[in-house]
Amino acid sequence: MSGASQPDVRRYLVQPGGSIGGELRVPGDKSISHRALMLGGIAEGRTEIRGFLASEDCLATLRALQALGVRIDRPEEHRVIVEGVGLDGLQAPAAPLDMGNAGTAMRLFMGLLAPQRFDSILVGDASLMRRPMERVAGPLRMMGADIETHEGRPPVRIRGGRTLRAIDFQLPVASAQVKSAILLATLWADGRTKLTEPAPTRDHTERMLRAFGVELLRDGLQVALQGGQTLRGTEVDVPADFSSAAFFIVAGCLAAERGLVIRDVGINPTRTGLLDMLREMGADIRVHPHAGSSAGADLEPVADIEVRASRLRGIQVPESLVPLAIDEFPIFFIAAACAEGETLVRGALELRVKESDRLAVMAEGLGRLGVKHQLLEDGLWIRGGEGFGGGTIDSHGDHRIAMSFAVASLRARAPIEILDVANVATSFPGFLETARQAGLGIELL
Repeated sequence: MSGASQPDVRRYLVQPGGSIGGELRVPGDKSISHRALMLGGIAEGRTEIRGFLASEDCLATLRALQALGVRIDRPEEHRVIVEGVGLDGLQAPAAPLDMGNAGTAMRLFMGLLAPQRFDSILVGDASLMRRPMERVAGPLRMMGADIETHEGRPPVRIRGGRTLRAIDFQLPVASAQVKSAILLATLWADGRTKLTEPAPTRDHTERMLRAFGVELLRDGLQVALQGGQTLRGTEVDVPADFSSAAFFIVAGCLAAERGLVIRDVGINPTRTGLLDMLREMGADIRVHPHAGSSAGADLEPVADIEVRASRLRGIQVPESLVPLAIDEFPIFFIAAACAEGETLVRGALELRVKESDRLAVMAEGLGRLGVKHQLLEDGLWIRGGEGFGGGTIDSHGDHRIAMSFAVASLRARAPIEILDVANVATSFPGFLETARQAGLGIELL
């Protein structure tokens, strides 16, 4: 069982200044890769996934499905064939299912496993074992699931053999992971489940369910799903991950005097709040949609994103945009530190329960680099415009923190050392090479 890990000594050293330019493509979308694997596993027939993100997080999902009796082949690194076993075909795993660092995988598997006839245990690495799971366990218990956590955190123990019932549930927080876990459990439940969100969140699960032939109704902030529907295997083309592209979108805003183009990026409107925030700050960003192109059965819109160096100004971020950019705030805070004037983010309490407490860890790092800021309970105030000094940043094992401070080097006056960077591979394998290709002076020590 996981839960303990050796301290990681790998670190980045990033030289100050430099310019960004050219063209690049970031790896496939993590959220879509997770969901394509899971739904392919419980579908009838074969699912082919192209552009699969071969990151540690997604490979944890792949291995867990194999442990549940799903046959999965990888004829190529980014191409996966899933032989679905149907809703009744999953088998009891021989050991606890190790989710590594993948919070998305653990929370979605809770929904997938709660209706099964067998028991299961979910564990993860030291970081994941500290993260809260009751926000998912609670509504699943309302459906009739038998789930036990350890003081609200993993390991998650699920006792099988329970018959689930549909619920009418108002989500207390805007969370795509909670919504997705409930929708997955509903596939086995009696009746029609209705979920009402307090604000829109990423809708990859809803789009993916439709691609697998499931009828799902959306009415404003409410989504309804009838249990017992059959999923049919399909083909899924995974676009480039917007959250990975975000680091280079901001890098382009800071230093792409001649322009930077990021190819084939998924631009699902429930994911692209960062673009709205950066444009409000004055960023020169142009989106070139692929005509008639989407990822698998009209699943996801795709575009090339062109960005040029821009003079940014501070803003007060509308709270309505927070759920649409929740994973991009670490890199947004870097942009805010480079913008003239003050930036204020409120309503972002969700950032405290990610791979790290991202509000606290970003505030700590900004302070080490000399940026004036104030940490708030649900957000961050930043006075920007003076750039960054050099120094050593502790990423606390959070991949997005590590990559964000690498981008900060473009406006730094001295080198930046970033500690504990191994988990970058959980979401962005090849980040180092892509960053160098774009123009960052980064090395792994």
